This record gives sequence, C-alpha cells and structure tokens, in this order.
Amino acid sequence: MFSQAMLSMLWSATRETLQMVGTATVLATLAGLPLGILLTATGPRHILEQPLLHRVLGGVVNIGRSIPFIILMVAIIPFTRAVVGTSIGTSAAIVPLTVAAVPFVARLVDGALREVDPGVIEAAISMGASPPQIIYKVLIPEALPVLVLAVTLTAVNLVGYSAMAGSIGGGGLGDLAIRYGYQRFRGDIMLLTVIILVVLVQGIQMLGDRIANKLYHRQ
Repeated sequence: MFSQAMLSMLWSATRETLQMVGTATVLATLAGLPLGILLTATGPRHILEQPLLHRVLGGVVNIGRSIPFIILMVAIIPFTRAVVGTSIGTSAAIVPLTVAAVPFVARLVDGALREVDPGVIEAAISMGASPPQIIYKVLIPEALPVLVLAVTLTAVNLVGYSAMAGSIGGGGLGDLAIRYGYQRFRGDIMLLTVIILVVLVQGIQMLGDRIANKLYHRQ
C-alpha cells in the first residue's frame, strides 16, 4: 500500500508532467505552425516558391529533429537558465521540451499541408486569392483534422520526453520514478508511474482522435 505522502507526491508529479506537456505543446504549436506553413509555401511550385529559403528551413528543421532529446537538454542549459533563471525543475524542463518539439511540429504541419488537393489551391488562385488568403482560408481549413492529429502526436511524444527530463532534475513523473523508484529500489513506484504515463498517453490520443473525427465529419 502507498502512504498518503507518496500518493500526494504522485499527484503532484502528475500535475507537473501535465504542466510541462501542456505548456510545451502550446508553445511548440505556436512556433512550429508558422514554420511549417512557411516550409510548405516556399516549396517547389507552391504559392511562395523560394528554393533557397525552402532548403535552409528544411535543413534547420531536419537538424533540430536529429538531435536526441537528452543531449539537447544538456546542450541548451545556458539558454534555459537565461530564459527561466534555472536549469532544474518543471519550468526549466519546458524550455528544452519546446525547443525539441518545434521542428517536429513544423515537419508534421508541412506534411499535412502538402496533402491538400492542389486543385483547390489552383481554384483559389484563379479567383484572385492572395497567398495569405490561400493559407488561412484554404490550406489550414482543408488540413485542420490532420493538423489536430499532428498536435496530438506532438503531445504524446512530449509525455515521453517529459519522463526523460526527470533524469536530470526536470520534475514530474520521470523525476519521481528515478528518485523514489530506481534509486530506492521501489519497483511498485516505477510500475505505477509507467501506468500513469500510459493512461496520459491514451487520454491525449483519444481526445485528439475524437476532435479530428468531428472535423472530418464537418468537411
């Protein structure tokens, strides 16, 4: 049986994980969405075709996605300290989580927008729509269900990243599992944290799927 103190710590760690994942998902979406849109729009035969800019953006996104998260966390510690004033704790973990997720979101957004029927874009151009109008009235509405799934996938990945952040003092369930499960040989705590993480992932995925399905039916 778990003591009241341990149950309190589990609840607190779960809230910290939700805070990290929720904040990082919102921030990464706000930064990654325009980056993904720009990546698509500047691509070959698209509305803002810019081959050099497209290659540069694509290279930056690919580099960002190729860096393992645990290495990224350590590498940007000075930046994290400059942003939040510390390199440990929940607030500090949000910084590398966001940085890691931005290129991931950008690439998912790029993939979603590329799936939009070119005929719809050509029809909008023939009616005199400007590039911003095409982006906000054609591309995003047409790709919205897939974009919702992209954000859902990002949040699911961030749950795993947040647990990894606990290994270097990031707080949340990962930190609890390391300090009280691994270091104190409490297999029951390790198992419970894993179960909570699985439940969080399933909950996020189900919510995202439900919203996306409603958007598909509306289309």
